[in-house]
Amino acid sequence: MKELFTIGYSPFSMTDFLEVLKRYRIRLLIDVRSVPYSSHYSAYNKENLIPMLKSIGIVYDNYATEFGAQQTNPVYFDKRDGYLDFDKYVKSASFGRGFQKAENVIKQGHLFALMCAEKDPATCHRSIMVSRVFSECGYCIKHILADGKTEGQDDIETQLLDKYFPNRNQLTLWGEDQEATVPNAYRKRNEEIGFRLENVKNEAVHNWIYKEDRAALF
Repeated sequence: MKELFTIGYSPFSMTDFLEVLKRYRIRLLIDVRSVPYSSHYSAYNKENLIPMLKSIGIVYDNYATEFGAQQTNPVYFDKRDGYLDFDKYVKSASFGRGFQKAENVIKQGHLFALMCAEKDPATCHRSIMVSRVFSECGYCIKHILADGKTEGQDDIETQLLDKYFPNRNQLTLWGEDQEATVPNAYRKRNEEIGFRLENVKNEAVHNWIYKEDRAALF
């Protein structure tokens, strides 16, 4: 089975970060941050990170356009609450290009990891948006945790169900809770963490609609 790793850098020193990547034989690190810089963890700024990765034989690539959480095309946002709707965005041409690029890397026999900042994959778009799609396409997902161990996408889904539907196994007058499904749990987390249009500073962006992406949705 094809493997895909993810990692959040915030709980690691740079030394430990590099060591855990080597342990899992990662050859390519895909940065899924929309902005590849951090005011709190400057070692992970793009220009600082690239030479550190290169020193241990790991290639860096940035997929902000394809996999970043801060998309700005309003066609992908929930019309009522104004957050980036992951279900819509993963159907876009842009996300599709990122998926295809990543698959090409895997076909060449290279292991890669998706990198973002968040310690807990269950609170990050790298698992709620990106690796979810890979999992649905048959990939074995391994989220690297702060202690260096891994958990799978199924573990993330169980956590989401436990959070949003803690009483899902209890019968009601109407039978089992019909809302207690994995897709609904993903949706609820999406509502919590999704980037919102109100955060977009450039108002002109709100009218910027990509024709090819519109075609992918309708």
